[in-house]
Amino acid sequence: MRHTTLRQLEVFEASARLGSFTRAAEELHLSQPTVSMQIKKLTAAVGLPLFEQIGKKIYLTEVGRALNEFSRDIFEKFSRFEMITADLKGLKQGRLRLGVITTAKYFIPRLLGSFCRRYPGIDVSMKVSNRERILERLSNNEDDLYILGQLPEEVDAIAEPFLLNPLIVLAPADHPLARQRNISLQRLSEEPFLLRERGSGTRKATEQLFAQHNLKIKMRMELGSNEAIKQAVLGGLGISVLSRHTLALDVAADQVVILDVVGFPIERHWYAAYPKGKQPSVVADVFLNYLKQAQHYISDTPHQAAITAVQVKHRDKTPARAKKKVVFN
Repeated sequence: MRHTTLRQLEVFEASARLGSFTRAAEELHLSQPTVSMQIKKLTAAVGLPLFEQIGKKIYLTEVGRALNEFSRDIFEKFSRFEMITADLKGLKQGRLRLGVITTAKYFIPRLLGSFCRRYPGIDVSMKVSNRERILERLSNNEDDLYILGQLPEEVDAIAEPFLLNPLIVLAPADHPLARQRNISLQRLSEEPFLLRERGSGTRKATEQLFAQHNLKIKMRMELGSNEAIKQAVLGGLGISVLSRHTLALDVAADQVVILDVVGFPIERHWYAAYPKGKQPSVVADVFLNYLKQAQHYISDTPHQAAITAVQVKHRDKTPARAKKKVVFN
């Protein structure tokens, strides 16, 4: 192993991550015979098979998984060293990899816009997926930071709140409850609901609130995206609970209304998380500090034009206790 080259480890890491020698060759701009040769030399140095091939797919062996973890640790340390040297030179350079749940895609790009203008030397990549997949990436330490709308209790992680994430009840503008005030949760439970898939943080928070009051949700339809839910609300299929940040400009002011329901908005936060024990990179630290000022870059009510019959009296004030890091064991 002492004669193993970084190039061999780079080829191995790409092959393991992509699950294909061909795709690894394409990513690294190498020929497939070159990739195969590098893997063969590395396998000879280790003395045990690193991959097993079943059909056209390749899978890591037990020693391959151990080497993959070792390789990722090495490249992460190299990346951190490069960022440290750039920081000492007075530059902010490097790469930031974000894992973002689908709901956060409505505002994170706006934050990244001003961040990239401030730090043009930082390259940002963003993986958007549902909560279950993002938690899997967090558990596997595949990215630098993870943006979540709910505390990652399923994974050993450190989470820092940076922005309020109120959940509101959305209905079509002509809904019978549109002009009523202080609607009870009991009354709301009589309405047909449009919900996200199981595992969604928004759905979990909604179900918990109803369960606390011994009420059941009358589900009409389960949908896989916030866009689909908004269109279903507009179509009069039911009401839904959504993050206030999902009400983008594609919803006209006269089409929807936020219902004035007792117990709403449900107070939650957006969190930036990373695995417990991980030392965030220099660039990740820069972005974490930037997120602490997120409220200055995002309008308090980006959907204000969509609020018609009901004015939601709510101001984002992060309580002092929420400013602390939360560690999950």
